Amino acid sequence: MAADLILTNATVHTVDATRPLATALAITGGRVTGFDDAERGPDTEVRDLGGAFVMPGLVDVHNHHALAGRAELFELTFGGELDFAGILDAVRRWARGLGPDEWVVGGAWASTLVDALSRESARQALDEAAGGRPVSLSDDSRHNKWVNTRALELAGITENTPDPDGGVIVRDPATGALTGVLLEAAGVLVERATQDSRKLTGEQHARASRHGIEILHSYGITAFQDAGVSVDILTALKALDDAGQLDAWVVSSLLINDPIFGFDPIGLPLIELAQRYRSEHHRPDFVKIFLDGVPPTRTAAFLEPYLPDEAHGACFHGATTMPPAELAGWLRTAAEAGLSAKIHCTGDAAVRATLDAVAEVRAAGFADTKFQVAHGQFVHADDLARFGALGVSADISPFLWVPGVIPTAIANVLPAERAARMQPNRSLLDAGALVAGGSDWPVSESPNAWEGIQGLVTRQDPNGVFGGSLWAEQAISLGEAIEAFTLSGARAMGVDDVTGSLTPGKSADFIVLDRDPFKSPISEVANTGVVETWFAGRKVFQRG
Repeated sequence: MAADLILTNATVHTVDATRPLATALAITGGRVTGFDDAERGPDTEVRDLGGAFVMPGLVDVHNHHALAGRAELFELTFGGELDFAGILDAVRRWARGLGPDEWVVGGAWASTLVDALSRESARQALDEAAGGRPVSLSDDSRHNKWVNTRALELAGITENTPDPDGGVIVRDPATGALTGVLLEAAGVLVERATQDSRKLTGEQHARASRHGIEILHSYGITAFQDAGVSVDILTALKALDDAGQLDAWVVSSLLINDPIFGFDPIGLPLIELAQRYRSEHHRPDFVKIFLDGVPPTRTAAFLEPYLPDEAHGACFHGATTMPPAELAGWLRTAAEAGLSAKIHCTGDAAVRATLDAVAEVRAAGFADTKFQVAHGQFVHADDLARFGALGVSADISPFLWVPGVIPTAIANVLPAERAARMQPNRSLLDAGALVAGGSDWPVSESPNAWEGIQGLVTRQDPNGVFGGSLWAEQAISLGEAIEAFTLSGARAMGVDDVTGSLTPGKSADFIVLDRDPFKSPISEVANTGVVETWFAGRKVFQRG
C-alpha cells in the first residue's frame, strides 16, 4: 500500500532494536508503515527534511497535566527562585486584580523556605500582602501549603485543631501560634475550602487539560501518565477524546488515598466509576497510592533515622501512610479489577514496603499487573535487584538526580553521606530494572524531558544554577536516557503496543528536532528544541 506521507533525507532514530536507524519514515492512516523502502503512490506527500533528526514522541510517565494547565490559566505561578519577600510581592500584585474575598491560589515556594515560613510573623505578612484575602500557596513538592489567616478560618482550622492523620499543622516554636504552614494531609482542609469557593466548570476543566497537553506538545510529549486524577479530570479527558481533541495517549492514575489534592471520590468508589471514562486515547489503567510524603518535611519513610531535631529527636525514621497488609490489600484489589499501580515512595523504607507487597501479589498469581515505584530516589542496595526480579518499574523524576533546590532541602534533614546517594539509576538499569522518565510537572517547573535527559547523563544541573554533581557514578548513557523517556516509559505505562518507538504498525507519534542530540555536546542537550510534534500522523505542534 502506498504511503500517505514519506519524510525523506532525515536521521530517524527509531528506539526499535530491530531497526535502530533509517533515513526515511512512511506514514499511512496515522500509523508507521515503513522506512527507506516505503512505497510511493500518486497521492503520496513527500517531504525532504534536509537531514533533520526524527525520533518517537516523548513519553512522560509522571505528570499532573490538568493541574499544570489549571495553574497556567487560572492561578498565580512563580518559581522556587523567589525568596520570602519576592513571594509576598507576587501575592501583592496578583491580589490587586481580585475581589475582596477571592482566593489567591498558586505556587511554588522552595522547600528550603519551610523554616522561614514557620513563624506567626510570616503568616501575618502574608495577610498584609493579600489585603485580607484568603491565600493558599503550594511548595515545590506540591505536598505542603503555606496559607494565611483568612484561609485557615475558611478551612475551619483553629489553635485547637489537632494534627490530622498523615499531616502536621505547623505552629510557631516560640509562640505556639498557627503559622499557616500545613504539611501533607493537613493541607486537605484548605484544598477543599478552596475548591468549594472556586469551582471550575466542565468547560474550564477541559480547557485546563487541553492547555496542559498543548504545553506538553511544545516539548515533544505525545504520551503521558497523569499521576493523580479526579472525576473532573477524567470527565474532561473523555469529553476531549469524544470530540476528537485528545491528541495524546493518556494513562490516568486513580487515587486510593489522597493526602494532598482534596479530591472526592477516591478509593473503591473511584475504581468503580473509572471505566466509564475509557476512550480510544484515554486509559484509566492505574491506581495511585501515596505510601509516604517527602524528605524535606520528614514525612518520607526511611530505614535509618533523620538528622536529630527538637521536634523529632534522634531516632525518627518517618512512617508509611498504611501498614503492610493494607498496602498489599490495595494492590491485590487493583489487580483483581484489572488495574496496575503507581506507588509514591520517597524514602527507602517505603520502597522496601512496596517491593514486599508486590511480591505478595505476584505470588498470588498476578503476573501481568504493572507496578511503578514513583520517585524512589532512595533505594537500599539490597533492594535494587528486586525491581527487575519482581517486574517493578522505576518512575524517576528530574531534579532529584542533579543538584538543586529539593536535593539541598533533603541535605538539611539527612546525614550528608545518605543525602548524596540519591537516584541510583545506573544500578537500577544494571540490575535489570525498567527505568522510565517522568517530569512530575508542575512540581518541576517545565516538562522539558531534555533537561532530564542531560541530567541523567551528567548528574549535574542542566541549567547551571547549582554547581557540582550528585552521585556521578549513577550516570547513564544518552541512548539509555532517551529510551527512558520513550519506549521504557511506554512499557511502564502499558502503551508500548501503540507508541514509544517508531515501529511499523504503531501510531505515527514522532518529533522533529533542531539538532541531533547524539552529535551535540552533552552540556547542550538540554537546549534541544522541538520543531514539530506529530500525533497519529497529524501535526499537533509547529515551532515559531
